[in-house]
Amino acid sequence: MDELIFRGRDRYRPSWSHLAVLLVLLVAQGFAAAHGLGTVGFLWLAGGTLALSGLGLWITVRSWSRVGPQGITICWGFGRGRTYPWARIRWIDVRTVESQGSASSQVRMFVAGGRRRALPGLLHSDLYPSPDFDEQYHRVRNWWELNTDASARVEPVRQFRDRITVTVAAVLASLVIAAVGAVIVLR
Repeated sequence: MDELIFRGRDRYRPSWSHLAVLLVLLVAQGFAAAHGLGTVGFLWLAGGTLALSGLGLWITVRSWSRVGPQGITICWGFGRGRTYPWARIRWIDVRTVESQGSASSQVRMFVAGGRRRALPGLLHSDLYPSPDFDEQYHRVRNWWELNTDASARVEPVRQFRDRITVTVAAVLASLVIAAVGAVIVLR
C-alpha cells in the first residue's frame, strides 16, 4: 500500500469569517484602550492578538500526518513530528462534534497508556469540506488493521473529556480572558 500524507496546507484556508472575528476582537480591544488601557496598552494587546493569530495560522498550515509501514507520524507544525509505531496504537476512530447546527469530524488514534491523538490534516467540516474523508479514514484504518493483531485492538472507554467540545473549551477560555480583562480595566 502507498504511504498516506495529510497536510494542513492542502486542507486549511483562512476564511472571511476568521478575519471578521479577528477584526471584532481588535475593535473590542480598541474600546478597552479608550476606557483605561491607553495607547501603549492597546498596542501590546493588539500586537499580542495578531502575534497569536499569526502563530496559530502558521502552526495549522504546517501541521501534517503520515501513515506508513512504521506507523503514524504526527507533526503539529514544529520539527519532524513524532512517530507512533503500529504496536502502540490501540484504536482508531472518528470523533464527530456537532455545534450550532454544523458538524466536524476528525480521525483520532488511541495509543497504549490511554493518550489520544488527532491526526492533523484529516478532518471534514462545513468550513473545510472533504468529499473523500470517509475513504481516507478507511485507508488509515486498513493500514492499522493490516499491521496489528486483532488481540491488540482495544476500544477505549468514553471519558468526560469526550463530551467537551473544542467550541465549549474555546468559549470557556474566552469568558475567562474577558473576565480577567474586565477586572483589569475596571480597577
